[in-house]
Amino acid sequence: MKNDETSTVNLPFADQHNSDHDIPVYGVAEISQALKLTIEHTFKRVRVRGEISGCKRAVSGHIYFSLKDDSALLDVVCWRGIAARIRLQPGDGMELVVTGRLTTYPMRSRYQIVAENFEFAGEGALLKVLEDRRRQLAAEGLFDPERKRKLPFLPNVIGVITSLTGSVIRDILHRLADRFPSRVLVWPVLVQGEGAAEQIVAAIQGFNGLEHNGLTPRPDLLIVARGGGSVEDMWVFNEEVVVRAVVQNSIPLISAIGHETDTTLVDFVADVRAPTPTAAAEMAVPVRHQLTTQIMESSTRLNRSINRIIDDSKLQLGSLTRGLPDLPRSIGEAGQKLDEWTERLRKSLVVGLAARQHELAAKSFNLRPPVHHLSHGQAQLSERAQSLNRNIFNNIKAGKIRLGHINALLESYSYERVLDRGFALVTDVNAKIIPSIRHVAKGRNINVRLTDGSMEAKVTSDPIKSNSIVAKAKGNLQ
Repeated sequence: MKNDETSTVNLPFADQHNSDHDIPVYGVAEISQALKLTIEHTFKRVRVRGEISGCKRAVSGHIYFSLKDDSALLDVVCWRGIAARIRLQPGDGMELVVTGRLTTYPMRSRYQIVAENFEFAGEGALLKVLEDRRRQLAAEGLFDPERKRKLPFLPNVIGVITSLTGSVIRDILHRLADRFPSRVLVWPVLVQGEGAAEQIVAAIQGFNGLEHNGLTPRPDLLIVARGGGSVEDMWVFNEEVVVRAVVQNSIPLISAIGHETDTTLVDFVADVRAPTPTAAAEMAVPVRHQLTTQIMESSTRLNRSINRIIDDSKLQLGSLTRGLPDLPRSIGEAGQKLDEWTERLRKSLVVGLAARQHELAAKSFNLRPPVHHLSHGQAQLSERAQSLNRNIFNNIKAGKIRLGHINALLESYSYERVLDRGFALVTDVNAKIIPSIRHVAKGRNINVRLTDGSMEAKVTSDPIKSNSIVAKAKGNLQ
């Protein structure tokens, strides 16, 4: 295999006049390299249109898929560095135009295109991606009406995010100046093409990062605007990063993108959607002269209402005043009654005090001196003490007599008096009384007490059989 200066590969295997033995032999790698160079130099940079099939992203970050049409299939590979920069993420079923260079993959004897850029193939593909993204964001609740804020009635500062070229910014500023001249901060951005999404996101975040009392005040209202165009022209306002930046924005925001029939995902998440940029300016501020006229009319109506209330109150006060009694006369009469009651009270106090003094003197005359009461009490106490002593002595004497009677009766009932009459008390060795012969047995020791002493004895026969007890004295009688 030989290469000329133009990198054209000459392969002599097509010569029909040579025999098979004259055809040179090539290695597999040589053939693969020759095909690779031929394809790469023949198709240096191409654009291929087709439908994506078998799309997958490898762990390395590379993207692999196939482009197909009705009769052919072409492998596509997108290296990690390109895939990270391309905003459009491919998916099965999408119809794309892939820009890149054709090459081969010798390990599998396959040819493929190395992608450098992706484009939607027609408006239908864009609308399909748009609908899929809209469903995804709606499922997250980003379009819910509850999260939308009310616009301020009269914002002090209005922030406008749009391009400085074109009629949009002029229409907004002109309309604001006609209706209500306000302070406007313009953040110029690209509204389509590469880098536009990053600039719009930076503008939204930049306005949110301003302080209310800073050198550049924080806007009370934001307007994101651009003129009309195709779906591709306004696609930046369907980018997910832009939509999420609007969601995270904390300032009330009006979207004014395209014409009334144009709709983007930013319109769904904005607090208010305006059909045109001019309409956004009209929504932002009221008409100054109309507001002034309304204030004057309201002020006039308020003054009339106040005057009417004052007049009505005066009439009502006059009517109430006529029904009131003469105040000086009422005070004079009350003072006269007070003087009269004061005199009567003074006399009542004097008479009452004299009566109480007379009553006190009468009762004091009948009172006896304390010495008399003390002497009388002492005599009563002495008499009662003597009576108490007599009662105590008599009770003690009667108690002694009763105690003697009881003692004599107790002595007569004592078992010792029974012993004096010749009876004996029989107990066991534990001093427990033996009341019957059934409680003793032959050979058992017993104790016999008589009137003048006691002795120990021992049962020598069976008491139940002999019905008698033979005792043998164990000691001397006492």
